[in-house]
Amino acid sequence: MTTGDVARICRVAPRTVSKWFDTGKLRGYRIPGSRDRRIPVQQLVAFMRAHGIPLDGLDAGRCRVMVLSASVPAGLCDAINACDRYAVRVAENGFEAGMIAQGFRPHVVIVDLADDDAQGAKLCGLIKSRPELQSARVLAATSDASDSRRGQLLAEGFDGCLPKPLAAAAIIGAAEEATNLIT
Repeated sequence: MTTGDVARICRVAPRTVSKWFDTGKLRGYRIPGSRDRRIPVQQLVAFMRAHGIPLDGLDAGRCRVMVLSASVPAGLCDAINACDRYAVRVAENGFEAGMIAQGFRPHVVIVDLADDDAQGAKLCGLIKSRPELQSARVLAATSDASDSRRGQLLAEGFDGCLPKPLAAAAIIGAAEEATNLIT
């Protein structure tokens, strides 16, 4: 991470980060042939914990994905969270999804349509009606990802469709496509 990235996460001035780096409080390295500094994420996390800086700012530069499903495959979130560009939270029901969405403010919401399509469409509408979540892309996860089904879901307000079972690579791909991230 650059000193600017660290400053934004820790909510301090970039010069403060440079001082932390130069005094050895925050470990990192200089780019060869340049005066630019880089701080590995692991070092930043250790520094933040040691100095009581809240870790909630770490998600600021990441694409936040919320999965609303009662049956998320084991290890799925760990595989996605391992990538520095994504943060994933899972909600098992609508209430939990509301609580998570309020603080997490996801960029992408994946709604599992396993149980009730009508409930999924209602959740999609509720998410899009909230001012703080209007920019979130809502994707449906369904076992029927045919063209006709995809068209039906788009008509109901979903921004896209994912085939089930959910896989980390499919979620990352859908998140990149939905948010137009460049890899």
